[in-house]
Amino acid sequence: MVSRVIPVDDFDLVIFGGTGDLARRKILPGLYRRFCAGQMPETARVIGAARSDHSTEEFRQMVGDAIREFSKKNECEEEGIGAFLDRLDYVQVDARGEGGWDDLKAKMRDDVIKAYYFSVAPSLFGDLAERLMSHRIADPDARIVVEKPFGRDLESARKLNADLARHFAETQIYRIDHYLGKETVQNLMAVRFGNILFEPLWNSQYVDHIQITVAETVGVGGRGEYYDRAGAMRDMVQNHLMQLLCLIAMEPPSRFNPDAVRDEKLKVIRALEPVDHHHIVRGQYEAKGEEPSFREDVGDPRSRTESFVAMRVMISNWRWAGTPFFLRTGKKLRARTSEIAVVFKDAPHSIFGEEAGRHANVLSIRLQPNEGITLKVTIKEPGPGGMRLIDVPLDMSFAEALGEEAEEITDAYERLIMDVIRGNQTLFMRGDEVEAAWAWTDPIIQGWELRSDVPKTYDAYSSGPEDAAMMLHREGRRWREIR
Repeated sequence: MVSRVIPVDDFDLVIFGGTGDLARRKILPGLYRRFCAGQMPETARVIGAARSDHSTEEFRQMVGDAIREFSKKNECEEEGIGAFLDRLDYVQVDARGEGGWDDLKAKMRDDVIKAYYFSVAPSLFGDLAERLMSHRIADPDARIVVEKPFGRDLESARKLNADLARHFAETQIYRIDHYLGKETVQNLMAVRFGNILFEPLWNSQYVDHIQITVAETVGVGGRGEYYDRAGAMRDMVQNHLMQLLCLIAMEPPSRFNPDAVRDEKLKVIRALEPVDHHHIVRGQYEAKGEEPSFREDVGDPRSRTESFVAMRVMISNWRWAGTPFFLRTGKKLRARTSEIAVVFKDAPHSIFGEEAGRHANVLSIRLQPNEGITLKVTIKEPGPGGMRLIDVPLDMSFAEALGEEAEEITDAYERLIMDVIRGNQTLFMRGDEVEAAWAWTDPIIQGWELRSDVPKTYDAYSSGPEDAAMMLHREGRRWREIR
C-alpha cells in the first residue's frame, strides 16, 4: 500500500531566521522531503530572510549542507537536492529596522499563497508582523507561523497575542507545537473517535488513571541560559504535555475541523483543577561520572529551576471526575520515550480467585521512539497446572504493521508546514487556548516561588526523584517503566 500525496497550491514561504538552527535542522530538510514526495508545486518558492549578509548562492549552499547532514542518506540524491535548491532565494532584512523590506516585497508574487515562518525569538514577533503589514507585503489571506515559547506567563502571552492581533486575524496565525504533528498523536484521535471499541470505555467508570510521560536522555546542553529561566514546567508541561492531555481527555468534537477540535481542547484546560503542591514533584539531575549536573550545565550553583516535573492532575467534568492524570517529563532520564498510557480498572469481580493476581488492561500510545500502539490484555498462561493468568501485548508497531509505508511517515514539521499552506489550523493552538494554559500554570509556578521550593535531586539516567514514585505509591499505583 502506497500513501497518497496530495499536492498543495502554489506558494511563497518566507522563513525569518532562515539561517538559524531550527531552519537548518527541521524546517528546510522537511521542505526538501515534501519536494521529493511531489507535494510542492513546480513553481513554489522558499525565501530565507535573516540579518546576516549572504548571497542567494551562499544560502543555497548552506541549505544543501543542512539537507545532507540532517536527512536520511537515501533521501539525499544530489540531483534532487539541486532541483530543490533552485527554488530557494534569500534576502537580508532587519527585523527592527527598515533594511531589506522593499527587497523582500519585490520578491513576493501576487497570485500565490503567502506564508511567513517566524523562526526567531518571540521578542521579534511583533516587529515582524508590523513590518509585513506596513510594507504591504502580507495580504489578507497570508499566514504567519510562530514558534513556542508563546510567552513565559499569562501576562506576556496576552501581550504577544495582542501584538499579533493588531496586524493579523486569528485565522491567519498558526502557533506551531511540533508534538501535534506527530503521526501517533493524530492516530490518538483516530483510535478514540474511529473505533466503537474504545469510546464507550473512555471515562472514569472504566479508566483507573492515565499516565503521560515525555522523557529525554539529554541534558540542557547549550540551552542552559534559556532553560534556567524556563524550566521543565514552562518548556514542556505548559505546551507539549498540556496538548497531549487535551487530546486524550477532550469530548468528541462535532466534526473534524479546526474550531470544533480546539473548542473541545479549551474546555479541558478550563476544567483542570488547581494542583495542590503535595501532588507535584520537581527535580534536578545530579552529576554522574564526567557528566555535569544541572546546576553546572546552567552555570548557576544555586539554581532552583527544575529539569524534571511530575504531577497529579484532576479534571472537573462528568467524564473524568475522580480519575487522576499523572504527567511526567524530565531531562537526563533512563531512556528517550514519549508515551500516553490509559490504565483501565480491574474487573469488578475475579472468578479465578486471589491467586490469579491483579490484571489490568493498558492501552499504550508510543509517540517516540518506535511509534505505535499497544493494548495489554490478560490471557491464560499456556501449559498445564491450572488457570494461571498473564498479561500479553497486542502490539501495532507502525514499522511492522505498515511496512514500507511506515518509512514514508512524515516528520511533524513537514506535516504542519503543509497544513499551513492548506490553511488547516486543526493541529495549531488558538490564542485563547494558550492563555487558558498559562492561567492554569501560573499559580503553580508562583507557589514554588512563594515557598522557595528547592527541587529534589535525582541521579542522571535514572527514572527521576524517588518522591515522584512515592506520589503514586501512596495511592496504590506505580509509574510505568521508562524504557
